[in-house]
Amino acid sequence: MLRAFLRSRVKAFERRYNYDAGYMHEVLRISPKALFSLQGLGKMSGFRGPSPSIWAGALLASSLDGDCGPCAQLVVDLSLEAGVKADLLQAAVRRDFARAGDVGLGFRFAEAAIEGAAELEDLRRAIVEGHGEEALVAASFASCSGRAYPVLKRGLGHAEACRRLVIGGDAIAPKAALRESAA
Repeated sequence: MLRAFLRSRVKAFERRYNYDAGYMHEVLRISPKALFSLQGLGKMSGFRGPSPSIWAGALLASSLDGDCGPCAQLVVDLSLEAGVKADLLQAAVRRDFARAGDVGLGFRFAEAAIEGAAELEDLRRAIVEGHGEEALVAASFASCSGRAYPVLKRGLGHAEACRRLVIGGDAIAPKAALRESAA
């Protein structure tokens, strides 16, 4: 009965976001307890704090660091659902951070946190001064958790090829979001 309930929840998630959650079905088949643990990661990555735009930018950068396919698209869709404007997400993916505003700030913060970059302290300060400490926590959670799903999917054999992100009707190559030094 528990498996049937959890399976229905995973299927509802798949329908809502047009997302293949085959890896979740596999985890459920192997261990319902493991799926409950995975839901804890979802709660962490979904903590938006007071600024959904900061959170969205950080989660998108982290996801793109680990994936350029369905996980990144899911982050875009979740961000739009949270009220983040499509043009700001597009600008961040295109690395036009001045135009991306707070989405760009979150995106740059996540990249700096992942890389341990020198500008991390300045970005941390900008988030705290502009949005408060809770926004910093949300950006930090997003920075580390966005990469977890692509890694999990690859580990379970559910990795997919890169694809264009659809944001506000525009298709954008996710490789455009990668730092020039990493490309």
